[in-house]
Amino acid sequence: MNEHASASGSPEEACLAELIGGVIRDLREKSGLSMRELAKRAGISQPFLSQIERGVSAPSMVTTYRLAAALDVTPGDLLPTPAADKVTIVRADEGVRIPVADRPDAAVGRALHMRPNSPLEVIEYLIEPGQFIGEWFESRGVSGIYVVSGHLDIELVGVGRIRLGPRDFVDYPATLRDRWHLVDDQPAHVLLVIAQ
Repeated sequence: MNEHASASGSPEEACLAELIGGVIRDLREKSGLSMRELAKRAGISQPFLSQIERGVSAPSMVTTYRLAAALDVTPGDLLPTPAADKVTIVRADEGVRIPVADRPDAAVGRALHMRPNSPLEVIEYLIEPGQFIGEWFESRGVSGIYVVSGHLDIELVGVGRIRLGPRDFVDYPATLRDRWHLVDDQPAHVLLVIAQ
């Protein structure tokens, strides 16, 4: 797996990567973990964790969940606190961009709701043919997937594949490992909801 997901992009994305890195570093230090120990627990390399903490690289969704589990916090706790705590509007061109995996061809999700201390996460994906989405994923709580358009196969360990079409929804324990597959190499618009 290519761990080197660069934080290069807009100045806002670079600033966000630095903020996320700072939050992860602060949580690691408060927990008394060395960088080497946190990297081991999260299943990533120590140099990659160093890049994340310095804001050089931004963690993918999978890495964010692994780091959160290793630090015993929710993934939203790794993001900087938003200025408005009660009402948040995310416009069509806004939202934290989170790649599915730490590789350059990974599909990129847009976090619509992912806040510190919130048990709810909502991430939108506009998946194009050729983008990587096949990373195995697991979390805590309940996962829900709603297909806005296109078709998506959800592969669940111990269950098999479930095909979803437009306006179909499935939910399952997030502890079941899952991965996604596009159907007939056609694009799909998907909402992922996780309640922890």
